[in-house]
Amino acid sequence: MVSLEYLLHFIDEDAPSGDLTSEAVIPDICCSAEIVAEQAGIIAGLCETTMLFSHYGIAVKQFAQDGQTVKAGDKLLLLHGDAKKILLVERTALNIIGRMSGIATRTQEMVGTVSAINGKCRIAATRKTSPGFRALDKKAVQLGGGEPHRSSLSDGILIKDNHLVLVSLKKAITAARKITQYKKIEVEVETPADALLAASAGADIILLDNMNPGQVKNTLDALRKKGLRDRVIIELSGGITPDTLSDFATLDVDVISMGALTHTVKNFSVKLEIIPG
Repeated sequence: MVSLEYLLHFIDEDAPSGDLTSEAVIPDICCSAEIVAEQAGIIAGLCETTMLFSHYGIAVKQFAQDGQTVKAGDKLLLLHGDAKKILLVERTALNIIGRMSGIATRTQEMVGTVSAINGKCRIAATRKTSPGFRALDKKAVQLGGGEPHRSSLSDGILIKDNHLVLVSLKKAITAARKITQYKKIEVEVETPADALLAASAGADIILLDNMNPGQVKNTLDALRKKGLRDRVIIELSGGITPDTLSDFATLDVDVISMGALTHTVKNFSVKLEIIPG
């Protein structure tokens, strides 16, 4: 769970010197309001939104839980308290719910596509997140049934193409293994030959980057012939879209990571309405 301090940075961004409009035109009154879903999907961000409203003294009643399926018109939260405070938090709350629910909903769709074809394959996110929002992006992926993958560069070893411009694949794996025996070593490759080299050199996870389904199949066949397939986890990434996902899911792979889960987010539509009277 993220901290309240983390969430308050979003309020500071939206109202660095307060809510000028509400302070000017709204008297010191209390009111009630509700947040309502305007479409169907997986809801997320209610926990964080509740933390924010509660911090400002707003009473919150939840009608749904994060990770739950909702439909258009479903009431999500009922709010009561200082009208100015409700309006202060409004847009930040809707932004959090909208982005997180959009990610969770898209992730669930992708998980459903893959699991119907390949029950052992998992859908994972990448680090292609919105700066400052990564913790919530990753949480939303998990609420949709996906894997968060690395949370940061400090979270695991992933030897990528730019590393291999500077050091050979075998030397990179050997050096990484000397640093730690407790973290898995993942290597990004673009050819069957490099996949074989990575597996032979002791990589735990091989990421096949920007390969089409035929190239992936050829790589898997090459690993099997050398008796190396079962030694490694096979991850696919790079250019995989909802339209091509099922083609990759038919293959003997363990993880498909999709930057599209978090870098191209379709916002989930929610609204906050003040209740008259």
